[in-house]
Amino acid sequence: MNPIAGALRELLVRYLDAWTPGAVHGARGATFAYGWSDTPDEATAEAALRVFAEFADRLRGRRLAVVLVGPAVGSLGARMDAVQAELGTPPELSVHFVEGPLDERLPVALKAIGAAGAPLLAFLDGAGPASLAAAGAGKPAEVLLVSGTGLALPSPPMPLTAHVELVADAGGDARLVTFATVAGKGLEAFKNALWAVDEYAGVRYRDPRDPEGHLLDISLSPHPGPLRRELLAHLRAAGPRTVTELRHFTLTQTVYRASDTVRVLHALLAAGTVTRSPDRGRLGGDVLIAIP
Repeated sequence: MNPIAGALRELLVRYLDAWTPGAVHGARGATFAYGWSDTPDEATAEAALRVFAEFADRLRGRRLAVVLVGPAVGSLGARMDAVQAELGTPPELSVHFVEGPLDERLPVALKAIGAAGAPLLAFLDGAGPASLAAAGAGKPAEVLLVSGTGLALPSPPMPLTAHVELVADAGGDARLVTFATVAGKGLEAFKNALWAVDEYAGVRYRDPRDPEGHLLDISLSPHPGPLRRELLAHLRAAGPRTVTELRHFTLTQTVYRASDTVRVLHALLAAGTVTRSPDRGRLGGDVLIAIP
């Protein structure tokens, strides 16, 4: 099995575990779209369906549509039918297939399913501008985009984004993952899922914004070195910042979680690398951090 594909699948599953309960809570239901530009990963589509089946008791009277869009559907339809039969999925959980070019078909499929104005999460592999724009019709709208590395970072039509590269040690293969959302809690949930992924052998993370390109082991307590450097560079460029502002910077401009900020700040304060005002008490959100 491709280790990057396995890590991506687990990341999606962990995020779906967090996304699904809130998404299906509203009266209008929700939509999950999986789109691909080349060939589908059948195991990923099946894994997503199995997550949704675990929340079947929350779907009574509500709608959750799974839309699968892209070329070369092949045997995916038969596999999904078999999984639905095995799990006994309720009628409120529907699966729809649309075969054809992703950028051409996804906007039409989402419009036909009535995805606009209700929670929408799109997991897109190799999508173009038309697919990203269509995914923005959800309310709220979120996108998990997989693309190649070495290009300009994608800019989905959502205000909060996070970028991380998954790098395979063997052969140096890499994939860029971009998560975009309209809500800070969604970005926080994605970061929590990102670092909760099992430590796949031969796969590590890299921050595409890190000029030194350091590789990070997947861990619930990631190595703080790159975050330490990024926080210091930010303080030098922007001047003194509150802990709240530094937490927001970490969440939106690095691969780390907002909660990792305080851990790094404590180490920097202990080393005398930064100062705080007031100089005593709890390291609360209004404490001002500066470089001496």
